[in-house]
Amino acid sequence: MGYDLQRALLVGVVLPKTQDLDHDESLEELEELAANLGYKVQETLLVKVRKPQARFLTGPGKAQEIIDLAKSLRCGSILFDELLLPSQQRNWESTSELNVIDRQEVILDIFADRAQTREAVLQVELARLQYELPRMKRLWTHLDRQRGGGAVQRGEGEAQIEIDQRLIRKRIAKVKGELNQVVKRRGIQRKQRMKVPVPSVAIVGYTNAGKSTLLNSLTGSDILAADKLFATLDPTSRKLTLPSGRIIVGTDTVGFVNRLPHRLIQAFKATFEEALVADFLVHVLDGSSPAVETHLKTTLEVLEELGAEEKPCITVFNKTDLVHEPVRLRQLGTIVPGALSISCKTGDGIDGLLTRIDEALRE
Repeated sequence: MGYDLQRALLVGVVLPKTQDLDHDESLEELEELAANLGYKVQETLLVKVRKPQARFLTGPGKAQEIIDLAKSLRCGSILFDELLLPSQQRNWESTSELNVIDRQEVILDIFADRAQTREAVLQVELARLQYELPRMKRLWTHLDRQRGGGAVQRGEGEAQIEIDQRLIRKRIAKVKGELNQVVKRRGIQRKQRMKVPVPSVAIVGYTNAGKSTLLNSLTGSDILAADKLFATLDPTSRKLTLPSGRIIVGTDTVGFVNRLPHRLIQAFKATFEEALVADFLVHVLDGSSPAVETHLKTTLEVLEELGAEEKPCITVFNKTDLVHEPVRLRQLGTIVPGALSISCKTGDGIDGLLTRIDEALRE
């Protein structure tokens, strides 16, 4: 019986350090991320691990249960909602002979699929290379299987791994150099913009909260605004006119996600810098999402990591056209006192937001 790589078993792992995490919500998010890559999730499993094990993260008995379940469902892939060490990933794949990837690799694949500009492509490649470097042995396990092991044969594989690792390190250095040049050019363009004293606002928030749609609503532009995670990775700037007649520059930024891999924050520093240099932020939240408080917390944590937590900020709850209970609308008001409720789809609240931006500039 063959196994279909696109059929996937989703596995969440509850570790002592992640007990407070909402694992059901995190697994739902991973399922949506996986669907963006064409995976068809057949079943979702949540496993509790009292003490992480070196070989599989879980115990060997539980690992075999997971493998047997995946194969009974004809799944060619097992997706973990947790970071696997390179050695653990290799152990899972050699034992199961299935495709085994973790949350970090899923997000990297989506970023690679979405990158458009030269800068975004380089940033994704850098993150990918840094992820793959310690996993080179995983890519070469087929050599051992083909040759049947043995000291001499493994020696040949090791030599090839060392060559490939050296090539990857050289490529990382080259990509970093190219990225530095792109960042310098962006810096020059930013300085030229700043010579003309036009205030700027950065639109930040959780992925799929409606940031691009909001910028379109405010400026009348037609930036890609799809209903999917990480639809846009590249910062887009547009001029917008406020009720007072004052012109400012609004910039859409890449969306945040729960447990965003740290190396992606590092790789995307140049993109996130738009939030750092803006005069103030508009923080967009999906008011229709039951996980809105988690999304708020995640975004604030990433902004703090970037050093942008002290920026003046206007918080807006978008998609309120999908919220039909008055009680829920009142609850949103208690999450962030003073936040605005808007709907980019219907246009409700957009004029009020423009007025609030005007007032913030005067202050």
